[in-house]
Amino acid sequence: MITELDSIIEGLIFASPEGASTKELVRCVKSAVATVREAEGENASESVTRHASVTEEDIGAAIGRLNLEYIESGRAFQLVERPAGWRIVSRPDWAQWVRELFPDKKPQRLTPSALETLAIIAYRQPMTKSGIEAVRGVSVDGPLQTLMDRNVVRIAGRADLPGRPLLYETTELFLEHFGVRTIDDLPNAAELRSVKLPEPEAPAAEAAAGSQEELTLGEGGEAVAKKKPRKKKAEKVEGAVGEADAVEKPEKAEKGEKAEKVAAADEEETVVFLEAEDEVVAEEGAEETGEGGEE
Repeated sequence: MITELDSIIEGLIFASPEGASTKELVRCVKSAVATVREAEGENASESVTRHASVTEEDIGAAIGRLNLEYIESGRAFQLVERPAGWRIVSRPDWAQWVRELFPDKKPQRLTPSALETLAIIAYRQPMTKSGIEAVRGVSVDGPLQTLMDRNVVRIAGRADLPGRPLLYETTELFLEHFGVRTIDDLPNAAELRSVKLPEPEAPAAEAAAGSQEELTLGEGGEAVAKKKPRKKKAEKVEGAVGEADAVEKPEKAEKGEKAEKVAAADEEETVVFLEAEDEVVAEEGAEETGEGGEE
C-alpha cells in the first residue's frame, strides 16, 4: 500500500532531471517541514510535520514499496539508483518500443580488445597505459582511444612516476551503461582488486642513465648527480692504440729492410753491369792491340 511518504518521494524523483540521491531526498523532506513550520508556526499541518524525523532507511523502504507497486500494477517504468541518484526509467521489457523513439541512435559494440582494456581500467583504476599494456601484453593505443571516444574512459590526472604518465579511469556513463552505482558493485570487485598484476618494464634509457650516474653531496648537502668515470673504456682505447703501434712498427721495419735490400740489389746489379762492361771494353781494346801488333 502506497503511503504519503511514498508519494512525496515519487514526486521528488519525478521532478529531478538528473536524479536525486537518498541524502538529497532526506534533505528535501526535512527542509520542506522546516519551511512550513517557519511560515505557519504552531498551526503547521500535522501531515507535514510528522515527516520531520525521516531517515535514509525510511527513504529506502518507500522506494521499495513503490517498485513493488509498479510491478504489481504492470507499470512500464521503475526506480533505479544511478551514480547521480534515483531515477525513473523504463523497464527492459519495453525496450523494443522505446528504441523507436531514437531511430538515429544505433547500438555500438566494443571489440574484445576494447572490452579487455575497459575491464582492466574498471577494476584497477586509475591506471597508466604502460600498466594496462603490461597486463594485456600488447599495445592499447587503439582500444584506449576508442573507449575515450565513447566517453566511458577519461583522463584522471598524472601518475607520480618518471615522465609523469597519464592516468585513466571510468566515467559516470560507464556506471549508467552497466547499471551499477559504484565501482564496488562490479562482480567480484574485492577479489579482482587484490590480484597482483605484472609491472611494466622500466625504459632502457632510464636504466642506462641510472647505471651511469650516482648521487653525491654537493654544497649545502644537496644531492647532485655525477657521472661515473669511464676508465675501462679509456684503458681499452689506449691498449688498442698501443697494439696498433706495435703492429705498425714491425711493418715499417719490414718495409725499411725490403727497401735496403732492393737498393743493395740495384747497386750490385749496377756494379756488376759496369764491371762487365769494363771487362768487355778492355777485352776489345786488347784484341785491337793484338791485332795491331801482329800487323
